[in-house]
Amino acid sequence: MSLEQVVEGVAFAHEHGKRAYLTLNLFSHNKDIARLHDCLEVIQQIKPDGLLIADPGVFQFIKSRAPELDLHISTQANVCSWLSVQFWQDLGAKLIVLAREVTFAELKEIREKCPDIKLETFIHGAMCMTYSGRCLLSNFLAERGANQGNCANSCRWKYKVHMRLKDGTLKEMELTEENRELFEFFVEEENRGGELMPIMEDDRGAYILNAKDLCMLPKLPDLLAIGVDSLKVEGRGRSAYYLAITTRAYRRAIDDWYREPDSWSPAPYTRELNKIPNRGYSLAFYDGRLTHHAHNYENTTTLSEWEYAGIIRETREDCFIVEVKNRLEIGDVLEFVPFGDHNPVLLRIYEFEDTKSGKITREEGLNAGTIPLLRIPFDWFHEEDAESLIEAFPPFTVVRKERNLSPDEIARLKLDKSAMQVEQGNADEATYQERRLGLIDALATEHDGKTFRTPRTGSEGCCGRGCNGCLRFWYDDRYTRARELLKEKKKTGGRWLGAI
Repeated sequence: MSLEQVVEGVAFAHEHGKRAYLTLNLFSHNKDIARLHDCLEVIQQIKPDGLLIADPGVFQFIKSRAPELDLHISTQANVCSWLSVQFWQDLGAKLIVLAREVTFAELKEIREKCPDIKLETFIHGAMCMTYSGRCLLSNFLAERGANQGNCANSCRWKYKVHMRLKDGTLKEMELTEENRELFEFFVEEENRGGELMPIMEDDRGAYILNAKDLCMLPKLPDLLAIGVDSLKVEGRGRSAYYLAITTRAYRRAIDDWYREPDSWSPAPYTRELNKIPNRGYSLAFYDGRLTHHAHNYENTTTLSEWEYAGIIRETREDCFIVEVKNRLEIGDVLEFVPFGDHNPVLLRIYEFEDTKSGKITREEGLNAGTIPLLRIPFDWFHEEDAESLIEAFPPFTVVRKERNLSPDEIARLKLDKSAMQVEQGNADEATYQERRLGLIDALATEHDGKTFRTPRTGSEGCCGRGCNGCLRFWYDDRYTRARELLKEKKKTGGRWLGAI
């Protein structure tokens, strides 16, 4: 973001009654000190609600020159104990963002011993293989400083095992059908003899450092019950779609728990979080030491059954103007995701009208590379009126769509869900291992094309979920029961958790 955009963003947040914070959590080198004076002048002009800092020297510099600013301690400071919390509190910190490595038992003790300072803990997002971001791997491999806000994510890269022969030459460790069952690879640390840590590799390579994403949603009641002040969603470099869906799910999960804690279940909010790209979810350090369920050895891609389709840029009296973010095909189902408690609304589209050129397409797909703006008329929504659409879906509303998935992607999603269930005690290890072998088989098998998980292809077929614009759904006798359920939900004004 440019300086002008930062100024505009903070002003926009304040206009809407929201707080905005800036980060200054780099670990300073000598060359950075001279720029702190200019940086502070800009910060004072922007007037954020707080400043996140990790470096003690930077903390003291800002505190002595801008005492009016609330100073928060970044997770980069690696605060893991109540003693460290008290240290920063005595220096004048207003809030502490605890390290990802803090277990729930430790968090509970910190809260008890430090009742008079705000505590923030990570609840969702990418996990770092090193100690809360204290990483040198990116510096070493890509000359990009992770602790200067410029991580290359080297831990996500694919690595191969090589052998050095007696003559000094290097050979790639080639795994074949004949020898793949002969080898297993382990790392043994010098002082932990016999404790073998597996390095899993096949002919595609290995992702030995690839941690899954953090998802603490199943443990949300524990965090709220002990009085954690702030829950942190890691969102650096993420899309507007990722941030919108994630924060929306947690916001409603929090509100619903306070409203009815005894009947609260994580299931409906988890379904929402599964609709954003992820590497598989894990409870990470909640119970202490990480298990193999928190690591993805086979694949490093982010994946979900849904993807970012677009964002509403303008609402007119008779239509939405949608900026396209991913390729659209004729027959795609768009899901408009509201800010409030309304249900998402599904719309199946059979033509594209580009508002820039006025061109209408009824046969070809539409690429997002040219950033087309689509006109989506309100009269395509059979069961909605214009007034309710305008109210529920203002500008900046995100729109998603179902993805085509290959067999290996489907197997990956099954494995990810199984791992999360095992961590929560809702599935057994045998099921997880069976699905892991299924993923390995799927990755090794050549396949043609991708398919929808719902029974439709292009503009043909019907998923039976009650999409606006889907004429088959509205008139086909096979979907009578589904239509009745949809009308019942609309009649009772069902909350978003009952979304189709």
